[in-house]
Amino acid sequence: METLRLVLRYAHLVGFALLLGGAVAQYLSGRLRINLAMLYGAGIQIVTGLALAAPIRPEGQEPNPVKLGVKLVITLMIGAMVFFSRRREAVNRGHFLAIIALTLVNAAIATFWR
Repeated sequence: METLRLVLRYAHLVGFALLLGGAVAQYLSGRLRINLAMLYGAGIQIVTGLALAAPIRPEGQEPNPVKLGVKLVITLMIGAMVFFSRRREAVNRGHFLAIIALTLVNAAIATFWR
């Protein structure tokens, strides 16, 4: 089970890298669009995050349910923002920056909230 959890964590980090990397690349190019890397990254983050929240860890290592709830809400917001904007020719600058900010906030919660 530990190997499965580590593989899921690795996939979760790959999803984060795709989402943030795709967003930063689009932002630096000056063309604010939702690209495939962002779409796949958000999807990977949702699926692996839900799988990581499942009870497949040793006794005594239960995560904080409030933390998981906050991360789920933020992740679903990111997923909705990316999914429903994927076909637009251009995305509003504030909308695009919100995707980047929420992605970074979600990573900060995972890192600093114990």
